[in-house]
Amino acid sequence: MKPRRGWGLLLGCLFAAMVAQAAALEPRGARLVVSGTLDGQRSAAFAAHLASGQVRTVVFEDSTGGLFEVAEDYARAIRAAGADTEVHGACHAACAYAFMAGRQRRFGDDEQVHSLLIPLPSRVAGPQVRGTLVEFGAPPTAPAPGEPRQPAQGLLVTATPTLFGRVYSLLWCDGTQGRDSSRCERIDGADPFEAGMLTP
Repeated sequence: MKPRRGWGLLLGCLFAAMVAQAAALEPRGARLVVSGTLDGQRSAAFAAHLASGQVRTVVFEDSTGGLFEVAEDYARAIRAAGADTEVHGACHAACAYAFMAGRQRRFGDDEQVHSLLIPLPSRVAGPQVRGTLVEFGAPPTAPAPGEPRQPAQGLLVTATPTLFGRVYSLLWCDGTQGRDSSRCERIDGADPFEAGMLTP
């Protein structure tokens, strides 16, 4: 069963509006906002912010990828600090790996579409989702230099604001969807909270 076309268009607009740029860090009190690509340029500064003991929540804002070895560094710093993580906009691929290290994991409560794409090597069905995430610990192998990067494949969690509150969806994207998430398949019988992707 496919998600409604409107969700795909909303996420498509969100993806189209984002431009890959180096990670930026912006401290906001007990929150540290991370935006852009996790490319390693800000890894040391990120670790220093977390080690200071002042950061309670790491907010990933419109980060659609990066290097998985850098995401591992971010994840280690988040776990060591016992920090929570939050998504504003999109957090995909390498960003999702870092996000999952949060003690409490949530989407922002503002009025925009939020999405989390967790890369996985093969399709999962509803009952398999939780077991798959338990094994989600090692990032996928990076392509060899010069080898084309596979389009994003994995579990896509979306939160769409409505008049009656947020609607959460869990979808399987096979990597052929590009920026059109309406081509991803809804996974029935799975809930992102019960599966452990998000915490209440």
